[in-house]
Amino acid sequence: MKAILDHIGIAVGDLSEALTFYSDVLGLEIETTEDVTSQGVRAHFVPIGGVSLELLEATSDDSPIARFLRRRGPGLHHITLRVDDLTAVVAKLKSRGIRLIDASPRYGAEGALVAFVHPASAHGVLVELKEKK
Repeated sequence: MKAILDHIGIAVGDLSEALTFYSDVLGLEIETTEDVTSQGVRAHFVPIGGVSLELLEATSDDSPIARFLRRRGPGLHHITLRVDDLTAVVAKLKSRGIRLIDASPRYGAEGALVAFVHPASAHGVLVELKEKK
């Protein structure tokens, strides 16, 4: 499986404070904002040298990000690796007994196909696999 780092997801509890830090303090540009209604999240992308930070804001109290924030507080949520053929990668991971959150690819932010690897199979790290269409 050939993969490259696409972005790092960061759950934020106070979006205005996070945006102030990343844009005003660090001088980074907040490029795009996208609502992913199926996941109850708003994603704010901050590009940095070919990779992005994805600031994740919960838009629903029962969303995965809201639950994460209640359990762990703000901070690193996931890393995302971009792959060429997500369906093939998911099949390969299943054949190796890797625990997946998504049994098959689904649509996520930026209209990309995504699937998440459970942290139990990735040494405590939530890994998102992404195929841009």
